[in-house]
Amino acid sequence: MLVLSGWSSRAACTSGNAEALFADDPVQRAATAVCADCPVRTECLAYALDNRIHHGVWGGMTERERRALLRSRPAVPSWQRLLDTEHAADTPLPRVS
Repeated sequence: MLVLSGWSSRAACTSGNAEALFADDPVQRAATAVCADCPVRTECLAYALDNRIHHGVWGGMTERERRALLRSRPAVPSWQRLLDTEHAADTPLPRVS
């Protein structure tokens, strides 16, 4: 696995089938279950949003969900900062339907 940052080695997906996280959309939705209890879910999602990663499941969100979130909040300068603040306040991670 490619090590992106110190958090990535603690990700729940490192011990499973990481290819499912980069499969087609229906498989990706099922793969998000791996992220549910991941200890670095916030860091992973922030990394994908801040770096505009368009492929795969990151932080429990599919590529479609992340694109919709980015479109709905285009003025966010740092997702890492925003998610850290919300996580510290025990606010659930964003979901887009």
